[in-house]
Amino acid sequence: MVKAYVLIVTAPDATHRVAVQVRAIRHVSEVHEVMGPYDIVAEIETESLADVPGILADQIRALDGIQSTTSLVVFPGRSED
Repeated sequence: MVKAYVLIVTAPDATHRVAVQVRAIRHVSEVHEVMGPYDIVAEIETESLADVPGILADQIRALDGIQSTTSLVVFPGRSED
């Protein structure tokens, strides 16, 4: 299992709407609206690292209201340490 965190910056009036839309995306296991330099933190879980770029580019970054994303992929075998 591959896990990645996506840190999302949205337009000021779009945070909640984007969070709802991200929650509906397959392979997204958690979504949190947060305060700080990012507006949303989403967790992706998938079978293969090769799946992550498509989820990011075709599904998450394609949503209206997203200004930028930063992705953090967890090292295999180290997420449960």
